Amino acid sequence: MMKYNVVSPSCSKLFRCVLFLPLFFIFFVASARHLEQVPEPSPRPAPVPQPSPKPKPSPSPGPTPAPEPKPCPCPSPGPAPTPSLPRPRNTTFPAIFAFGDSIVDTGNNDYISTLVKANFPPYGMNFPHGLPTGRFCNGKIPADFIAEFLGVKPTLPPYLKPGLTQEDLITGVSFASGGSGFDPLTPIVVSAIPMSNQLTYFQEYIEKVKGFVGKEKAEHIISKSLAIVIAGSDDLANTYYGTHAEELLYDIDAYTSYMASSASSFAMQLYESGARKIGFIGVSPIGCIPIQRTARGGLKRKCFDEINVAAQLFNTKLSRSLHSVAETLKNATLVYIDIYSLFAHMIQNPKEYGFDEIDRGCCGTGMVELGPLCNQFTSLLCSNVSSYMFWDSYHPTERAYRILTKKFVETDMSPFYDK
Repeated sequence: MMKYNVVSPSCSKLFRCVLFLPLFFIFFVASARHLEQVPEPSPRPAPVPQPSPKPKPSPSPGPTPAPEPKPCPCPSPGPAPTPSLPRPRNTTFPAIFAFGDSIVDTGNNDYISTLVKANFPPYGMNFPHGLPTGRFCNGKIPADFIAEFLGVKPTLPPYLKPGLTQEDLITGVSFASGGSGFDPLTPIVVSAIPMSNQLTYFQEYIEKVKGFVGKEKAEHIISKSLAIVIAGSDDLANTYYGTHAEELLYDIDAYTSYMASSASSFAMQLYESGARKIGFIGVSPIGCIPIQRTARGGLKRKCFDEINVAAQLFNTKLSRSLHSVAETLKNATLVYIDIYSLFAHMIQNPKEYGFDEIDRGCCGTGMVELGPLCNQFTSLLCSNVSSYMFWDSYHPTERAYRILTKKFVETDMSPFYDK
């Protein structure tokens, strides 16, 4: 029977991101000229009609929409950090696979035509050997930490990196692409790799592994490995509240239902490809990231409530939708993992985690720098990156990622272990 676990979502809140579009376009619109070099995304579903005053139905079948939560001050009080728990040792994972956006992109964007890149200093300054690798961070990111904490390998390479060895491939890779999302329109805007094409790469990868070890062993590796999916932040921050492209077609209730339905479809396709241990990580309180505070937080740069409310709405629907999918699958574990609660608690109680700065990034002013604007020629760095929760105006530091990932591995992994 299908096993299903929900790590309870925290109270959330969300805010709008209208002013984020001009900044985002500074970085990425030019990449649209090179879109033909990025794998063609799957056909986009037809949009629903112009929204009426009342919430519209979901554009595709999915869970019954939950009532939209009322806005509340951000960040919400989250639970105290969960104490470290002993990790069961009766299960090993042959490989780790990562799908989604920049949170788990370990460098795939280096090998496509997009301006959404991080392959230049000071990115990677705290990575082994101090070299930029395409990770949107000063060091390791969650995809690496998951592989490290589970004892698979120290870092997770990007699938598109040339020269990967047989051992590199067999023990797992990342298929993620910075700027991607569950909405097929999201990666088009920045020429990222669509989720559909990440799945195509995964199927290509499986054929390579079959060539290495044979069909039976390859299927065993895929079924016993852990597949992690994290996306949705760019759908909300960039596509819906940024460019407003989808806001003209969907109200937020319908759009988050659409996102959740797309995520569930992705889960089913992973299952059909042979994956049996699949975890979806929800969206964090993105209204509290530095660039959203700058664009939408007013003179005091407060968290942007509307987009945080939308994040919770999506997380709730994602959890319900995955539950529905789980009931249709056999011999698989499908898990929704809440990251909103701990992330909000870290923002609200920074000293508890050793952070002095939680509303700006280490790079430059920390308020707008991200991607090409965060570089060694134009941006000064903070004196102590470990005291900052954010590396640039969008992405957490290696230390913040370590805290978040450690919690997930220590407290949310039990459904994946063999009984």
